[in-house]
Amino acid sequence: MSRMGENPSHGQGGMAEQAQQVAQNLREVGGQVRDAAREKYNQLSEQAHEYYEQGRQKAQEWEESLESYIQEKPLQAVLIAAGVGVLLGLLWKRR
Repeated sequence: MSRMGENPSHGQGGMAEQAQQVAQNLREVGGQVRDAAREKYNQLSEQAHEYYEQGRQKAQEWEESLESYIQEKPLQAVLIAAGVGVLLGLLWKRR
């Protein structure tokens, strides 16, 4: 038989409920994506901070070893610095 005699608003009400359900699902998914993005950002931020600290420590160690070398062998350090200066001067002069 035909459904012509049914209430036409019933179909629209079902669509409205479905639309509300879809909207609710989208809000939930959006919240999950936001939470996942925030978590990933925090992980990357922590990792970047760790890399920064490692680099800073390596630079301090290098500086300390360089200072130690200069104190142990000051003449060699001056000669090396002079040689590097001359080499850089020659390279810049060629430009």
